[in-house]
Amino acid sequence: MDISVYRPGELTAADRAAWTALQSKAHLHGAPQLANPFLSPEFALAVGRCRRGVRIAVVREDGEPAAFFPFQRSAAGVGRAVGLGVSDCQGLVHRPGFTWDARELLRACGLAVWEFDHLVQGQEPFGSGATGTFASPVMDVDQGWDAYLRELRARSPKFTRTTLAKERRLGRDSEGVTYVHDERDPAVLRTLTAWKSAQYRRTGRSDRFAHAWITRLVTRLFHTRSDPFAGILSVLYADGRPVAAHFGLRTERVLACWFPAYDPAYARYSPGLILHLRMAEAAAADGIAHLDLGRGRKEYKDSLKTRDIHVSEGWVTRRHPIAVGHRARRAPVRALRNVVLSRPELFEPADRVLRRMGEIRSKN
Repeated sequence: MDISVYRPGELTAADRAAWTALQSKAHLHGAPQLANPFLSPEFALAVGRCRRGVRIAVVREDGEPAAFFPFQRSAAGVGRAVGLGVSDCQGLVHRPGFTWDARELLRACGLAVWEFDHLVQGQEPFGSGATGTFASPVMDVDQGWDAYLRELRARSPKFTRTTLAKERRLGRDSEGVTYVHDERDPAVLRTLTAWKSAQYRRTGRSDRFAHAWITRLVTRLFHTRSDPFAGILSVLYADGRPVAAHFGLRTERVLACWFPAYDPAYARYSPGLILHLRMAEAAAADGIAHLDLGRGRKEYKDSLKTRDIHVSEGWVTRRHPIAVGHRARRAPVRALRNVVLSRPELFEPADRVLRRMGEIRSKN
């Protein structure tokens, strides 16, 4: 393989265009998972503006780009997926039929190990290092909004009926409900991040927006517009004020759901669920094939989804002491977390403890 490694700012416009073209045609070549916006050059470049160590390996065949592999690298040669911890889709974007040797790629990138937690399907050279595979629910809207709604009514009649009734009640109890699919007011983005931070604290979770680099990343992506990538802020308004909002990323055929939140004062109306249905309707009209709800056990995801795709976590390693040490340090933590998440008899008590801790923290 002819592999060159670049800093984000060194990637040429021609290489970026080739990367985008591979994503745009991925569904035609039987690899629609490669069209995810978290695999886009725009996401890698944005992370590179906010975090050190971002690099992009370009694999060429006969002088033409055949694959793009974004990653983050420490000085010691520990590699991670770009945006690990906030990225919901990871892997190598490549032309049809492309094959690679994972360890050869790592060697060329100066990596002893590459860690991932949302590896897409179809990445067999990396998949051999997977330690677990998990469902990531999606909402298919490629047949249009009406077709999706019919399927939702058939599969989850009570959920659909209740959610639509709450939307009507919200309309009656307010002076009007409106939806903006692509809100461009930065003040509303700040409202969303404040809601999300409060939600993290209230439920005992780590507040992602307490990390300055994540706030910078989301703000940068909000202002990113290219063809066909964009950061999309979708907002449900009642009485002229936002009551639910979501920030995600889109490419030509995929809307990746990322940060949803709502005003707790309107919780009885389930504004987050109403928002997701409005998002699906607007996305269908915009030519989106599916909304990716992201990995994780959530009741609302099970209600909204039409199917699951799957992502994996794990690491690929070379024979290197750094790789051995990294895996020994990370493996027990991941294993314990996944056991808790996969077993209701463990997850539910742990969730209650976290929420109780969140309540105490919120009062202080």
